[in-house]
Amino acid sequence: MKHPALTDAQLDHARALHENSIVIDMLFQGPIGTYSLPEELEGELLALAQGARPGDEAEQVRYASELVRHWYTNGKLADLYEECWTKSGITAACRQLSIRTQDSLMLSIVSVQEEFDHKPWLVKARAAAEIERAHANGQRAGIVTSQEAEGYGKDLGLLELAYDFGLRVQQLTYNNHNLIGAGCMEPNDAGLSRFGMKFVAKCDELGVVVDTSHCGRQTTLDACARSERPVVATHTGASAVYAHDRCKSDAEIRAIAETGGVIGVFAMPWFVAPDPHNSTLDHVLDHVDHIVDLVGIDSVGIGTDWPMPQTKWMALEFKRLIAPTIGFAPGDGPSTEWIHGLKDYREFPNVTAGLLARGYGDEDAAKVLGGNWLRVLREVCG
Repeated sequence: MKHPALTDAQLDHARALHENSIVIDMLFQGPIGTYSLPEELEGELLALAQGARPGDEAEQVRYASELVRHWYTNGKLADLYEECWTKSGITAACRQLSIRTQDSLMLSIVSVQEEFDHKPWLVKARAAAEIERAHANGQRAGIVTSQEAEGYGKDLGLLELAYDFGLRVQQLTYNNHNLIGAGCMEPNDAGLSRFGMKFVAKCDELGVVVDTSHCGRQTTLDACARSERPVVATHTGASAVYAHDRCKSDAEIRAIAETGGVIGVFAMPWFVAPDPHNSTLDHVLDHVDHIVDLVGIDSVGIGTDWPMPQTKWMALEFKRLIAPTIGFAPGDGPSTEWIHGLKDYREFPNVTAGLLARGYGDEDAAKVLGGNWLRVLREVCG
């Protein structure tokens, strides 16, 4: 933990606050990130991927990503996985289902369950009380979520199946159009479809939090108007601070807050400030400050969405070959840059130090760190 504006005594206080608080990353790609992976894996993974998927660079990235997942689930990266999560001080964070297709839904249910099965210190949290219990027991909690919804088609029974497995947060769209509505990278801002309205109603019925992070403006506003429960954006920013399609307008932020929901601020270098090579934790906290000024302290959280468990060559190839296929603008999106002050999940306590340095009191800082998200999970999921 570090912050130039805090004394050693204040840093000790920040450290204690972080350790004692329920800290939740609303959108967690970790706990392992690019710069926590051993440097020797760069060449090893590239050689293995090229051998397994010769001539197909995009498939090489996918193969390497799956191999990293196997290694951190129950292989040579398992100890690093636990170390990074423990030292982050994060109590609870998402474990994500891939719902691009029905097959990917089933496969990802298996892979996510493997994490829980192999890690006795990691518990599946279906309700807020289970996160609180994990914190009291010195464990970590995984909240099952999904950023994708294409794989449901129009079969709401599959949403019920995912809920029965433990799904508690569901994003409606990912950048592009789907059967539910329009994403934030679509030019027509079409909003929710008729099926999308039924989908939101089903989430409400089940007790699944509706996530609008990658949704277009009108889809976000429609979801807030249709849902009878708090709506969230787990990982976004304020477009008034930095105008990017992945950030939310003040109108969207107000609409989410009016449902009782929470806006999670991300740590994506390309989406929080003009220069991704020099984006800092202060840029992230500028977005937090704006949301607090606009709608109050009860409506903001942290959803980093970065860094990813991938080596540098994987990150560069993902940006070149895969990101454009899932709705990112050319040259936009994930790569090898990082938020200065949050290069590795083990630096997450710097968020607490940064909040205190900006004058947030302990109670308000604890709300941003996880208290607000815990409240929403309690209201929606029980």
